[in-house]
Amino acid sequence: MSLRQKLLLLFSLTVAAAVAAVAWTVLVRIRHVFEQRDQEETALFVSQFQLEFQHRSTEVAAAVGRLAASDRARAIAVEMTQSGDASQFLTDAGGMAQDAQLDFLEIVGPDGNVISSAQWPARFGYPEPAAAAARQNAFLKREELPDGSSALGLFAVRAIAGGTVRLIGGERLDESFLANLPVAPGMEIGLYGNAGSQAKVLPVTGSTVMPSLNAFDSSRLLGAAGALPDAAHYQALIAAALKTGQQVSSIVDASGRREDSLNATAIPLRDEQGNVLAVLTVALARRGMVEAQQHIRAIAYGVAAGGILLAIVFSLWITARVSRPIEQLAQAAEEVAAGNWETRVPQRGRGELNVLARSFNHMTGELVSQREQLIQSERVAAWRELARRLAHELKNPLFPLQLTVENLVRARALPATEFDEVFCESTATLGTEIANLKSIIARFSDFSKMPKPELERIEAADVVERVRALYESAAAEAKIRIVAEVAERSMNISADPELLHRALSNLVLNAMDAMPDGGTLTISARPAGDKIELSVADTGKGLTREECERLFTPYYTTKQYGTGLGLAIVQSVVADHAGSIAVDSRNGEGTTFTITLPRFEA
Repeated sequence: MSLRQKLLLLFSLTVAAAVAAVAWTVLVRIRHVFEQRDQEETALFVSQFQLEFQHRSTEVAAAVGRLAASDRARAIAVEMTQSGDASQFLTDAGGMAQDAQLDFLEIVGPDGNVISSAQWPARFGYPEPAAAAARQNAFLKREELPDGSSALGLFAVRAIAGGTVRLIGGERLDESFLANLPVAPGMEIGLYGNAGSQAKVLPVTGSTVMPSLNAFDSSRLLGAAGALPDAAHYQALIAAALKTGQQVSSIVDASGRREDSLNATAIPLRDEQGNVLAVLTVALARRGMVEAQQHIRAIAYGVAAGGILLAIVFSLWITARVSRPIEQLAQAAEEVAAGNWETRVPQRGRGELNVLARSFNHMTGELVSQREQLIQSERVAAWRELARRLAHELKNPLFPLQLTVENLVRARALPATEFDEVFCESTATLGTEIANLKSIIARFSDFSKMPKPELERIEAADVVERVRALYESAAAEAKIRIVAEVAERSMNISADPELLHRALSNLVLNAMDAMPDGGTLTISARPAGDKIELSVADTGKGLTREECERLFTPYYTTKQYGTGLGLAIVQSVVADHAGSIAVDSRNGEGTTFTITLPRFEA
């Protein structure tokens, strides 16, 4: 990635991150403010609901109290006490309820059974547990109706003239009750009657049937104007309130669009026994919050787009002033590294980049002048080292040559028979040492005049097999087992067969020297991606880390004899084939030399 791309990416990410952080903070703050406002409006509505509920409770209690204190009610109580005949009052409850403007009214006798019912005259003789005792306050109660339905009402119980005959009356808690509540703009309220949450007492037997949670019925969720059209969306919220008996809040998705969603709260309404008889729902539209968030997002996208455009402009400007000169310097450095020491970079302006360019040009000029000195010094050092090594190698055979010649000179004074014997021994010694001198001179000559490889397509497996066959008998005499491991697939390489054979032979000889007491020598060839690996591994004593680092240095050897040129020649051959050689060894665990060569490309 270029500097220009990095600067552009850096500026763009910085702008995007800053805008995203600000936008996220604002969005969270907006949501918090709207949620807090919704909570406050919900709490205000609940308090208004409680006030209205208390007001209606007071009105119902007062109306039932006035009926209980009326002459008509007193007369009914006296007649019931004297005659005990309740059938004559079967229709009185309806007229009394109409006079008091009550939706529900029942007259309950001393035995707790209904004498007269305004809402359901057929309930004559049914027990009414709610009238068992006079209550000072009004209470919630679900009232069964003749059509099989039920209605939620606010009821009060009063005894007639302190006697045992009681009146239980109430008003419906329905949409008319909700219509009188103060509703904020965007607020939607509803009242869900839980038809199965009240215990029922069977007539005659007086046994109690425990409540059961009925399935959700959207028709029972009423608003101020009647049934709510989107009542089904409140099902989960109302079910949670009925199950837990606690106030529950959640977001109601009415149409699948965020702007149409509602922040809803369900408030359970209980009777005196703690049974949930109804659920009051309060929903506030989230359109204002969603539109504000969308507006903030639109602004954030616009700012981010503008920031990214500015980042592009700044990156182009910085590129023209900074990155282009740096790229020129980098390219010039690569050319210098490739060997073109005459490279120069243009100098512009008076800033730090100009100083850097001037220093670079001065450096390349100094490199050119110092290169010749360095080459000359290296040549002198190389010749000195070569002369030192050659003198050292020639010194060993020259000493026995000198002794042999001196023996021959002294042997001239000996008798002919003895002279012949000394002459024969001396000439044999001279021949041996002269051959040694020739071998030393040949090795140095090979190192100084390595031929260029004549590349051709060869099979790596053939090279391994040729080396194995050549040294198999010699290895057997030294108690060394040679193992060839070659992959079954074709492994063509481009190489000079003679030079590569000489390099592998050198490695095999070194491996055999490393195992004087015998062992296993493994020669292998295997593919490695787009290259071929040739390995020679022994089970000898191994090498130290320091020895591995210096193995390919000319004239370095770990043997008591030798010039130290063998591995240097191997490395030179491998380098001429565009390959590489590596050594892996641990002291006491053997050594592995690996030659990596490129595959043959047709």
